[in-house]
Amino acid sequence: MPAVAIGEIVGPASAAGRGVGAFNVIGIEHAEAIVAGAEAAGAPVVLQISQNCVAYHGALEPIARAALAVAERAAVPVAVHLDHATGEDLVRAAAAVGLRSVMYDASSLPYPGNVAATARVAAWCRERGMWTEAEIGEIGGKDGVHSPRARTRPDQAAAYAAATGVDALAVAVGSSHAMLTRDAVLDLDLVARIHRAVPVPLVLHGSSGVPDEGLSAAVTAGMTKINVATQLNKAFTGAVRARLAADPALVDPRRYGADGRDAVAGEVTRLLRVLNAAGP
Repeated sequence: MPAVAIGEIVGPASAAGRGVGAFNVIGIEHAEAIVAGAEAAGAPVVLQISQNCVAYHGALEPIARAALAVAERAAVPVAVHLDHATGEDLVRAAAAVGLRSVMYDASSLPYPGNVAATARVAAWCRERGMWTEAEIGEIGGKDGVHSPRARTRPDQAAAYAAATGVDALAVAVGSSHAMLTRDAVLDLDLVARIHRAVPVPLVLHGSSGVPDEGLSAAVTAGMTKINVATQLNKAFTGAVRARLAADPALVDPRRYGADGRDAVAGEVTRLLRVLNAAGP
């Protein structure tokens, strides 16, 4: 089926109290694995391409077109989304290549500058039928400047959403980017209070550091879009290391890459079930 707009996935999930898995792509193997895992779970899914991924490939277009091609062959709804874009040029590049949603990250700016920049980008995107996600302040661990103790105030979240006109809002509730352990403790009462205060779907960044029960509880409390990157990288790399350790003479990337791809697919299926992404 054709790739869908992210709002077609996130909107119904938010209304039904389900989670949406949004998984970061590194290369085409990741995209293939994420879609295979979603198909096994019978759930819609989001393929995310981060600004760091764009830098790794040297440009957005090659990896975006590859992800869109994988999405269009899927048996479940798949959206392709630009994640953590800090520059408006990259947002425009996403529109040009056919992506219909972006996470615009002006969170490093002082609050008034963040609001102004995000409102400008959200308006530009809205004129082109694109969906925009943003965040008020950096989630713990991003660029090493915040800890999991960072918290978003419900009143500020509501004011920010109203002032910027974004379609979804990432909030700081105890998670941290790039965690290798899964022991982050979310402030679930705060999630529920922000959910009551903010009329748009909430996004959890840094979800790889949150244990399964925390993710499930976050969705119950009001989170919808659950971003996962590091957890899939751990699965991929662990499987590749195991295969190469078992067969030191192996040099064909297709053979050990397939092990990594299968490991990612299995983890995606498992996490989508944790998030109740397919519904009852």
